[in-house]
Amino acid sequence: MRTLLKVQLALCVAGLTAFAVEPGAQFFENDQVKVFRALEKAHVKGKYHEHVVNRVMVYLQAGKQHFDFQDGRKGVDVTWKAGQVDWSKPEGIHQPEVTDDNSFNIIEVEVKKPGSTKAAESSDALKADAKNSKLEFENDQVRVLRVKLAAHAKGGKVTRTGNAVVAYISGPKANQAEWVTAGPSQLENTGDQALEAIVVELKN
Repeated sequence: MRTLLKVQLALCVAGLTAFAVEPGAQFFENDQVKVFRALEKAHVKGKYHEHVVNRVMVYLQAGKQHFDFQDGRKGVDVTWKAGQVDWSKPEGIHQPEVTDDNSFNIIEVEVKKPGSTKAAESSDALKADAKNSKLEFENDQVRVLRVKLAAHAKGGKVTRTGNAVVAYISGPKANQAEWVTAGPSQLENTGDQALEAIVVELKN
């Protein structure tokens, strides 16, 4: 019984480590996107600032925030779920504050270019990898997919007409993001735990 409890405790600690918050970091920037990991610290009120482009927000852990606006609009309280993905438009100068005891990370994808009317389909992922891929949302700038792979599994072979950003929620690359260029690609989970990722396909 003691051995079993030790094993269970070790697994719990390992799980917590895998999903622990990490410092903020910029992953990459090019003419299409700027991608970085933001650390939102518990009970810390940020500075007033504004965003000038649309963004895809991937919340890696759960958390709560309050937003105040410089133009006098009523403040807003928001609760985020771990793994939630959101489309964020510029809303003017604002000030965020984490209102509970949980710090959390966000992978932010700033989309620099407007969408192209020629990009009718960003990839064949929903056909070629229908088993693992699910559509989260789509607009004139991006198509956003959620991909889940079991341990040591490979996704289908996907062909993209444009570039994409892959933000990893769990798995060997958890809390990281990478750039995927147009053409054929195949996502693979090389780890012992399930992998979950958000794929932001760009329409430009």
